[in-house]
Amino acid sequence: MVTMNLKVSDYASRVLGVVKEKYGLRDKSQALDKFTELHGEEFVEKEASDEYVKKILCITEDYFHKHPNRRMTDKELDALCGL
Repeated sequence: MVTMNLKVSDYASRVLGVVKEKYGLRDKSQALDKFTELHGEEFVEKEASDEYVKKILCITEDYFHKHPNRRMTDKELDALCGL
């Protein structure tokens, strides 16, 4: 968690107020977190969680056990992972 002291425009303050009320949040800092959660991926990709990486590794290991002499294409891996 990072602590910030921000100056925002009246419009930005109103937008955060609407987000706060819409999602029933306690304060505008939570509203800012929610706003970035909703729209942040347009600018910065989220990092993969450890659980997701483990799931992908498990899927690929299972595949290699079932098909030891066959190579998997990126499209096949995406299909197995539901992407």
